[in-house]
Amino acid sequence: MSDTATPAERVPDFELPNVATGPDPFSLSAVAGDPDVDAVVLLFQRDYHCGNCRNQVQAIAERYDEFAALNATVASVLPEPVDRAREWQASYDLPFALLADPDTDVSDAYDQPVRFGILGSLHDLVGRMPVATVLDVRSGEPVVEYTYEGRMPADRPATDDLLDEVRALRAD
Repeated sequence: MSDTATPAERVPDFELPNVATGPDPFSLSAVAGDPDVDAVVLLFQRDYHCGNCRNQVQAIAERYDEFAALNATVASVLPEPVDRAREWQASYDLPFALLADPDTDVSDAYDQPVRFGILGSLHDLVGRMPVATVLDVRSGEPVVEYTYEGRMPADRPATDDLLDEVRALRAD
């Protein structure tokens, strides 16, 4: 488990296709400019086939109303083409954004770790590790408030931990 607080770290803007709830394409700067949104929770997934990733989005979906009550939006970033992301959405009917990042440009820009060198970079399911990032967008400029970098496929924050991070951000 790896918890990292990196206050005041600016983040790259991005725009990705969204196959679930919310605007398509999903633009971080547009969401950050929404006065009704205080936080964005980004979930960087490993792969379409990752069972732990599927479990995580379902767990977040079950409690999404708690995120919404805190003026937080969630976006899951899947390193897959749009058609694969649509299959996930058809299976889970997520109440938050599900973004397709087929070239892993956004995942890489946010430093999603990859293990096992060349092999890991060739096969996301083998090498890509999960990351959860909470962004403070109250100023209109997204700033990293919390990052959790998984060291193993199942290593990811609990839903309660993510909600606590959003609450802490709002308490500032």
